[in-house]
Amino acid sequence: MYWKALVLYRLKKTRAKWQIYLKSDLKDTLSQAKISLQLSILALLFALMASAVIILFRLLLLWINTFTETSELDFTEIVDDWRVLLPLIGSVLIWFVARISSKRYKRMGIAYVLHRVKLHYGKLPLQSAPSQFFQALFALATNFSVGREGPVIHLGAVTASVLAEKFKLPDNSVRIMCASGIAAGIAATFNTPLAAVIFVFEVVLREYKVHYFFPIIIAAICGTVTNQLVFGNIHEYDQIGITHIPFTQYPILAICGLILGCIAALFNSSLLKVTQTGQNWPLIYRVLLAGIVTTIVGIFLPEALGSGDLAIDQAISEHPSILFLSALLIGKIIATIAAIGLGIPGGIIGPLFGIGALIGAILALFSALLFPSIAPYIGLYTIIGMTAIMGVCLSAPLAALVALLEMTNDPSIILPAMFVSIPAFLVAHQAFNTKSLFLKQLDIMGLDYRVSAVEQALQKIGVRALMDKRMVIVTDNDELLLEVLKRAEGRSVLVRNAQGQMEMLQLEMQLADEESALTRHPIEGLPDTATLNEVYAILSKERRGEVYIYQEHKEKIVGVIGWGALQKEIRSGQV
Repeated sequence: MYWKALVLYRLKKTRAKWQIYLKSDLKDTLSQAKISLQLSILALLFALMASAVIILFRLLLLWINTFTETSELDFTEIVDDWRVLLPLIGSVLIWFVARISSKRYKRMGIAYVLHRVKLHYGKLPLQSAPSQFFQALFALATNFSVGREGPVIHLGAVTASVLAEKFKLPDNSVRIMCASGIAAGIAATFNTPLAAVIFVFEVVLREYKVHYFFPIIIAAICGTVTNQLVFGNIHEYDQIGITHIPFTQYPILAICGLILGCIAALFNSSLLKVTQTGQNWPLIYRVLLAGIVTTIVGIFLPEALGSGDLAIDQAISEHPSILFLSALLIGKIIATIAAIGLGIPGGIIGPLFGIGALIGAILALFSALLFPSIAPYIGLYTIIGMTAIMGVCLSAPLAALVALLEMTNDPSIILPAMFVSIPAFLVAHQAFNTKSLFLKQLDIMGLDYRVSAVEQALQKIGVRALMDKRMVIVTDNDELLLEVLKRAEGRSVLVRNAQGQMEMLQLEMQLADEESALTRHPIEGLPDTATLNEVYAILSKERRGEVYIYQEHKEKIVGVIGWGALQKEIRSGQV
């Protein structure tokens, strides 16, 4: 009995110490904008959960595709039976899921995730996950022209951010965990760890900080390992035959880059116009119209449907026809604009790869008519087209280059792809004022993503990193407030008044008689998960004052932050 009691006592004591560490010491560490082993370990744990959700999504999608027998190998044979109506069936299923879901959580997709990352520390409501999961599942399973990365990014972000909030991590760490979940999701889907990291920095965070790097790259590694354990070490486009192109043909590549830039600008403009036009339509009208358009395209050009793999297969076939590829390109663009523009849940990167591959193959075949020496390089042109289109449309040239590098497992694409991407990017952004498709979608939806430099810097530091823990809390009925203040020895003195509100007690010099007077003024409170940006939002109105920091509930005050300390932190160059 003695030993049992001793063991139980030790366990309780250890548990108490661990809870204190989780509530205080760990939060103090995570509140700082510094490289943290603890943050990296948490990123690994959350990435495992995010990867599991993504793998479940992929396995369920594969099972549905097996049930409907619409795999890539035999999809072109379904035109004569009921499966040609799959997009219409998918439209009804998508509308039904949206109908039974809460209207408060109807927003989803990459653009929405960007908004939440920039303005809400990456906090996404858990209630949005089931709707995103099943709507995207039905969209992909019924052959809409959408990609897998849209639901993957949303689900990875939701999983990681919800877990981070469950652990009551500081808000600055929640954003990093959200970004890590996105990286894990992308890596677990495409087997591209480095591209996942670059995509998060270039498209989602739109900035680079070294203390972000380690959690995100650990999450990407976790997602990649999970993918390889379940599906094997597969590079999706390594079957494309790529031959090193001589420098004598680089002028032709530059001309192709200009053409790719013009087509990308036209595609972005058309997609955004459709998005804006259908923005206020009832959901049932939008999804049914998307289903009808996709069904019509599928009747004549079934290869234009799906995420883009069928189009790529046609682009790299042995004897492709320019006329057929051109018709397929038009069909693919129409199907993609109808699906994405009218609100079918899914990503844009998969269809962009299909469109880019078709454009690259068409340019290569046309150039080969004038310069027969280009004929052996059609595979390279296909990859270059995919890289340029994604880079221009999403304003993410580096993420596009790295993604195709990993998916082809061939470094020979790097130099020519970079050479083509530069003129494509310049002509689209300078001549046609093309911006990131995601940011334009946010403008259409009325969701902001712009944050000032000061606010962006303050969001990276939690309040626990700056708060002053030296303080005294007294009640309003204390008749010796002046004596308490004199004995505080530099510590802040907080008074809880009769209404339960907190006030700051101070001594102020009176200029008339050079005597000090006791003054009190109310102060606001913030949870210890907040960042310095919330402190700045409160104190910057009068450019003076203090806020108190509480843990879990307002009665448990753990620190105080004053305007002077905040200004000193800003001027120090740390934020």
